[in-house]
Amino acid sequence: MSVATFFCDTDTAARIERMETGVIARGVGAGLQRAESGGGGFTREIAGGAACFAGPNSPLNKVVGVGFGGVPSDAQWEAVERAYAEVGAAVQVELAHLADPRIGAELTARGYRLTSFENVLGMRLAGRVWPSPQSVEVRRDDETGFDTWLDIVVEGFAHPDEDGLPAHEDFPRDILAAAVRDLNATGDTHRYLAYRAGEPAGGATLRMIDGIAALGGAATRPQHRRKGVQTALLATRLNEAAAADCDLAVITTQPGSKSQRNAQAQGFALLYTRAVLVKDPA
Repeated sequence: MSVATFFCDTDTAARIERMETGVIARGVGAGLQRAESGGGGFTREIAGGAACFAGPNSPLNKVVGVGFGGVPSDAQWEAVERAYAEVGAAVQVELAHLADPRIGAELTARGYRLTSFENVLGMRLAGRVWPSPQSVEVRRDDETGFDTWLDIVVEGFAHPDEDGLPAHEDFPRDILAAAVRDLNATGDTHRYLAYRAGEPAGGATLRMIDGIAALGGAATRPQHRRKGVQTALLATRLNEAAAADCDLAVITTQPGSKSQRNAQAQGFALLYTRAVLVKDPA
């Protein structure tokens, strides 16, 4: 199937959002099991999605996947808002534009403000092969080398690429590292390191869940950018996902970013956009 004919209906969006919700919820659960987490986290089901809180300032603190299992009642929103207020956190809702349209209007009426967007891109995998730059070697390493991988990914995230719109969030290195570690402790994540000129240059992850290959965690060290590192990481993961009989690959990017450009160059198409709406604690 060509990129031009990939139509994303609400069922496909719901399938992706369910997968994403499960990943975030499991990441929160992994963090709560760590002794240093101190407790206080939560996940709460709401309208097919989940309200998640992993700890102060965590990137996992958000309401995800909502709107594909009905429209939340006022009482449900009030309960979620109280839960976040009790831990002194804003409520951040990532709302797919293919979710029930009544939800956006309700959130606006409740005082949420639109702060940014993120794009979800996807691609059918059957019958395709992706070439990789020969100047970059990509290794899958699920058992060892976690600290090296984590350092590279956190370094890349801490120095975002300046192409496209700026990221709507910025996290301290230690909090970002904790969130990345928790997301990779759920048992469904494969890690990849890219080497260029013999040096670790970039890292990424692949999750294969219910036929969906979710590509995430991609970051390149600043000195190795524009050298084919992300292209190599994308190609390796797509080829492995296709070989594992995944039918759909998805990736989330900032609108207009270098990551989005790289993904579309590999055959991804824009499926839908998430609006990020935020309500500060009372």
